Amino acid sequence: MSELLLSVQDLHVTFNSEEGKVRAVNGVSFDVNRGEVLAIVGESGSGKSVSSLAVMGLLGPTAEVTGSIRWKGTELVGASTQTFRKIRAAEISMIFQDPLSALNPVLRVGDQVGESLRLHQGLSRNAAGARAVALLASVGIPQADRRARSYPHEFSGGMRQRAMIAMAIACDPDLLFADEPTTALDVTVQAQVLELLMEIKERLNSAIVLITHDLGVVAGMSDRVLVMYAGRPVETGLVGDVFYRQAHPYTQGLLASLPRVDGDPDAELTPIKGAPPSMINVPTGCAFHPRCPHARVPGVCSVDVPPLVEVDYPGHRSACFFASELSVPVEVTQ
Repeated sequence: MSELLLSVQDLHVTFNSEEGKVRAVNGVSFDVNRGEVLAIVGESGSGKSVSSLAVMGLLGPTAEVTGSIRWKGTELVGASTQTFRKIRAAEISMIFQDPLSALNPVLRVGDQVGESLRLHQGLSRNAAGARAVALLASVGIPQADRRARSYPHEFSGGMRQRAMIAMAIACDPDLLFADEPTTALDVTVQAQVLELLMEIKERLNSAIVLITHDLGVVAGMSDRVLVMYAGRPVETGLVGDVFYRQAHPYTQGLLASLPRVDGDPDAELTPIKGAPPSMINVPTGCAFHPRCPHARVPGVCSVDVPPLVEVDYPGHRSACFFASELSVPVEVTQ
């Protein structure tokens, strides 16, 4: 059995706003084991990033967090600031979605990479600087000794992303959250960044939680998938089960909206109709039912919230009342 690093159970995150309560995360549960990659996917606003920020303790005082977040057996919900400071960057680290806004524009990149080394490992400024140069070189930044003295605006988008990765791995963390790590990067740089993440995972024997809406990335590097919609988990399982035996209409819609290399090049894509709901006024019953082609309305879909239950293979779960009708193997052309 792999070592269980993180266990999130029945996580709820609510924000107060002038319009009402924003229920950003509503009953999310997942485990992360050492050495694996868990992908959390869904449209913007589905609660993916908020879930990761809750684990990191970065939501701030306006967020109400309930449920359980256990890191190596230690409960983090309600934990002190000192506890999070001890764990954050040293044991759990995060690669943020927008490196330009995540990096401090008035500090040199090398100083930012070395900051956690000085804080968590007690290195001197010179030792941390030397280690920062080595880290920048390890993530593929050329002339790392010179680049360490540069400011973030002097880096390209791909280099900023690499600098963020160097910061995230500085203290050899056991778990990396990668929030849309390839956003706004060209295809070649995307592939390089993803390959780098996998190399780091193997080298550190760590785990990765990949937060993305890019299902191609999920298929290429993930072991398990958690699909979220309107703050709730709607399907979870091994990547092969979720991709080839979808048991929720939302997952089917996500995959149907992608072009296929083995399909008709002239065929039109099939988008999911409608838009994600407001997190202040989430529809009753299954939140996806207003957009779902299989919904029974009026009926159970608009009245009751479907539980997340096992559908076919062990660990493959779906929150759909009619999951057994949907979980049909998809023909795949090799």
